[in-house]
Amino acid sequence: MATTLAPPRSVGMVSLGCPKALVDSERILSDLRRIGYRIAPDYAGADVVIVNTCGFLDSARAESLEAIGEAIAENGRVIVTGCMGAEAETIRARFPQVLAISGPQQFEAVVAAVTAAAPMPPQPFADLVPETGLKLTPRHTSYLKISEGCNHRCSFCIIPALRGRLASRRPDAILREAEKLVAAGTRELLVISQDTSAYGRDLAHARFGRQGLRAHITDLARALGGLGVWVRLHYVYPYAHVDELVELMAEGLILPYLDIPFQHASPRILKAMRRPADEARMLERIATWRRCVPDLAIRSTFITGFPGETEADFEHLLAWLSEARLDRVGAFAFEPVAGADASDFPGAVPEEVRTARRARLMALCAAISEEKLRAKVGSRLMVLIDEADGEGGATARSMADSLEIDGRVLLRDAPAARPGDWIEILVEDSDAHDLYGVPC
Repeated sequence: MATTLAPPRSVGMVSLGCPKALVDSERILSDLRRIGYRIAPDYAGADVVIVNTCGFLDSARAESLEAIGEAIAENGRVIVTGCMGAEAETIRARFPQVLAISGPQQFEAVVAAVTAAAPMPPQPFADLVPETGLKLTPRHTSYLKISEGCNHRCSFCIIPALRGRLASRRPDAILREAEKLVAAGTRELLVISQDTSAYGRDLAHARFGRQGLRAHITDLARALGGLGVWVRLHYVYPYAHVDELVELMAEGLILPYLDIPFQHASPRILKAMRRPADEARMLERIATWRRCVPDLAIRSTFITGFPGETEADFEHLLAWLSEARLDRVGAFAFEPVAGADASDFPGAVPEEVRTARRARLMALCAAISEEKLRAKVGSRLMVLIDEADGEGGATARSMADSLEIDGRVLLRDAPAARPGDWIEILVEDSDAHDLYGVPC
């Protein structure tokens, strides 16, 4: 007689916030899948819903609370985790029916809460998860988290309070994970952490494994660059050894792409932010990097309306951006965050001024981007296909474009293109953010 197995339980996931939180969501879902849970595509099909929250800004906290409320309304059985999980009292005051609350990286607590809320019936005879774990990104693109936490004490940020001090992973473990991802079809590794440049400092840059791989971002980047895929570095603070990373870009081992969170350029505001304040020296370094790697793409983020920011400070920032000519820029109007020192600083800038300055900054950077992309028309580029409609249309990214945050390359006459393919294209047109082209 055939054995009839009880249907497995299903879990839904709402993942908010940054790519680091997305990696945490992948880890949670992989752990649950290993013990037999199915992943539900919607609220209706889930026995319980996990909301992985963000708590970095007040707007992110509001979005997290809204997501929790929606999950309760649509499903009713909700477990909360992530950065806002550190504010359990706030969450319970608004949503007392939440089943369990845990903070960031508390994976075991989330799994325990799920198994308590929706116990899994016995499910023998099945291996339910691939060796690489479950992914929430396209198969050909994978985030690779190399550390947690941060040792900086920026006055506007509460990440160290949420995620703790720098805690680097062993380099041999990172390399093994990367090798498995590449073997499973990954064509692009997006290296992430809170401070990628600081990787390995807490390990005293010791050597690990049979290969004696040093826990240092330069050594790790070189090792990853030997895997034959795109390696893209995010959240790189401009320490001196970034010059060595640029040399690896010149060798073609890692992508010519730097994501550096400058945040501002006025020395006075940078000092108040507790950030490096030698903005003139930074312009010199950017020029040196570009001489070494002419096609280097630099992206960054900035804050407008920081407490005490004057019109002169903001004009200084605009002048710096005009000279730096960064390739990709994001900006945020300052938001007070509970627990951040800057929230109590004097000289609060009115909200309408903060948002107006952000609009001015983004307009300047869009004009710079449009000019730089126009210069690429007529050139040939290697791109990675993200989506293809099978009828000739495809969406891709160049080496200068990271997943979901930068521009796109929109293709025509590409019927053979498939997600994960690298193809060479001719750039035919451009706008402020995207390129348009055709396969060569």
